[in-house]
Amino acid sequence: MDNVLIGVVALVVFAIVILVKTAVVVDQQYEYVIERLGKYRTTLEAGFHILIPFFDKVAYKRSLKEESIDIPAQTCITADNVSMEIDGCLYLQVVNSRLSAYGIDNYHFAVAQLAQTSLRSAIGKISLDNTFEARENLNRQVVEALDEASQNWGVKVLRYEIKDIQPPRSVLEAMEKQMKAEREKRAEIAKSEGERQAMINRAEGERAEAIARSEGEKMRRINEAEGQAQEILKVAAATAEGIRQVAEALSEPGGQDAANLEVAKKYLDQFGKLAKENNTMILPANLADVSSMVATVMTTLEHTKKREKAV
Repeated sequence: MDNVLIGVVALVVFAIVILVKTAVVVDQQYEYVIERLGKYRTTLEAGFHILIPFFDKVAYKRSLKEESIDIPAQTCITADNVSMEIDGCLYLQVVNSRLSAYGIDNYHFAVAQLAQTSLRSAIGKISLDNTFEARENLNRQVVEALDEASQNWGVKVLRYEIKDIQPPRSVLEAMEKQMKAEREKRAEIAKSEGERQAMINRAEGERAEAIARSEGEKMRRINEAEGQAQEILKVAAATAEGIRQVAEALSEPGGQDAANLEVAKKYLDQFGKLAKENNTMILPANLADVSSMVATVMTTLEHTKKREKAV
């Protein structure tokens, strides 16, 4: 009885071992590479699978997910002989599990080494000043080199990104000085442009002011000229009217005598003013003119009185 029990237990254990050896569950986004007696047999995708015990075994397990690999910092030399430390990050994906298992021993290490050598080669073709501006171009060159070389490795290089570029301390100081000088240059240019524009604006304003002032002066003179012309015309018209009235008065009876009387009175008045304003007595060169003027005045007065009596 005991021997039978022991046999049953051994049989159960053997069945469990056989089940563990033969039943395989592959997770999603994974593939298992199966070997039979040391030779590649098949690749198992996600799901439940039964293997032949003691003949089949899971040789490699591959993840089909996108993987990220850190590329260690390395020293690169630019075309102008400046050394710098550069590190990066690589993204790849297994597309053929069989090739990734048998095409290369360690595809992670191989891809990382190839990424470093490709980056050094790309950096050596450009100068320091272009290194920071050409990141996209450098990333593309590394991806193209890796993608071409990794076709037989069963992996696909998706992208490469440079994480940090660290030039030597002396180069950083020189770059900072250069950037400072460039900023000061731009500031001076902006300041001079502002001063230039201000001078132009002031000149345009002064020009506009001068034009407006000259236009105003022109209009003032035109108005003054027109006013003087109007004044002259009015004075001339008034003078002409006065002459006409004087002429009409002279043509009337007694007009000539009245005119002579007025002239004589004016003559005597002005002569008297000269005598009052000056200590020196001024006499005409011909005194007979004075007596004749007085006689004319007296005669005119007598004729005027006779006309008034006759009236």
